[in-house]
Amino acid sequence: MKTKRLTLKLFATLRERARVAEMNREFPEAATVADVWRELVREFPGLGGHHDSVGFAVNQEYVQGEHCPRAGDEIAFIPPVSGGAQASWVGTMMISREAIDVAALEREVAHPGAGAIVTFVGTTRRENAGRAVIRLEYEAYEAMALAEMRKLAQEAGEKWKIVRIAMRHRVGLVEIGETSVAIAVSAAHRGEAFEACRFAIDRLKEIVPIWKKEHFEGGAVWIGCQTSHPPELPHRETER
Repeated sequence: MKTKRLTLKLFATLRERARVAEMNREFPEAATVADVWRELVREFPGLGGHHDSVGFAVNQEYVQGEHCPRAGDEIAFIPPVSGGAQASWVGTMMISREAIDVAALEREVAHPGAGAIVTFVGTTRRENAGRAVIRLEYEAYEAMALAEMRKLAQEAGEKWKIVRIAMRHRVGLVEIGETSVAIAVSAAHRGEAFEACRFAIDRLKEIVPIWKKEHFEGGAVWIGCQTSHPPELPHRETER
């Protein structure tokens, strides 16, 4: 029987339950992504108790379960999340372990043709669901996250007449009160800047593979990881 060798990546809750982040495995040549997932669940029974939808990505692009990867492909299994030529309005997208400089982000999108700059800044809060939060920890599938951020930035520019858009997101430990995500949008008029900025943060929370772990006194939990859905598309109600 012909086989193919695939690279498998796990993130956030999946990585913790399997206790491995990356592995290489041989599968039958006709195996689909869903078949690979089922084999993983058999190998790591803890994944079978995962209470969230699991999305699939092959070579940093989302796919359905029936997709048949080729030998050498990289498959990422994506827990809920709580890239062609780049358009002229798409500024820099960055995943950073350092503090986000919001003023620098606003300077990047400034332009003589822009009469408005709208900035969204997400900061870590001290209390959530009745728990005193100590700090937050973010994890990302960085290459794919950057590609998806560029795609949604381009989509924003196709929906509204914006001049420039740029985004930053933290990974690693983020202390209370620090900025975890920032998006700046410039446009000729404020209405379009507001609409595009809101679209960008809402869409980022839906599709960009970045996850948040909340540390509190007595434990920690991945936010948005409590409901059960079949492993088809990423669940779209994760909160950051």
